[in-house]
Amino acid sequence: MSSLSKSPSREPVTRGRVIEKAISVADAGGIEALSMRKLAADLGIEAMSLYYHVKSKDDLIDGMIDAVVREMALPAPGTDWRSALHERADSGRIVLVRHPWSIALLDARTTQATLRHHDVMIGTLRAVGFSMPMVGHALSLVDSYVRGFAMQEVSLPTDSSGDISAATESIMAQQQQMAVDFPNLADMAMTLVLQPGYAYGNEFAFGLGVILDGIEAAQLAEQAS
Repeated sequence: MSSLSKSPSREPVTRGRVIEKAISVADAGGIEALSMRKLAADLGIEAMSLYYHVKSKDDLIDGMIDAVVREMALPAPGTDWRSALHERADSGRIVLVRHPWSIALLDARTTQATLRHHDVMIGTLRAVGFSMPMVGHALSLVDSYVRGFAMQEVSLPTDSSGDISAATESIMAQQQQMAVDFPNLADMAMTLVLQPGYAYGNEFAFGLGVILDGIEAAQLAEQAS
């Protein structure tokens, strides 16, 4: 009597798995690479079957943004404001660089995770005496800096460590007249960018420190007025 071979079991398709696969597609090829038909094929199901798990492509993208925001750290209760903003910024930058397609979509989507994230940060700052206008200033400054830096970081020709020297060396080699035509750029390349240990990503901490110092000064000035 011959034994019947069993077909390998397939991982069940769930909303979470659909969103996870969609994120991996967008991470690899950008949001423009994402289509419902391709996503269904990658999951091994018919395109119409996707709509059991997501209502529409808009619902899918909302779910993707929600998942991305959930990767960002939130401060624990009682965290001081500077540590809370620092953690928000560091975590946000890491997540956005991991999912660069999400940078342009983050503010265009309102999800439970984004609302919770904002609510917790507002509460953290209010708990230590920030006025509501100062909360708005602080979050606007930090978020704008994080997103702008992340966008620039993913656009630069850096390696996985953030080192931009290989691209700079290539430019210097191709431009024999660099020192004559662009002396300040040549000076910066030789004395900073091409120095051992330089990585563009290290600029983030300096800029964030300046912003947090400015917020602290503004907060103290407001309290003293």
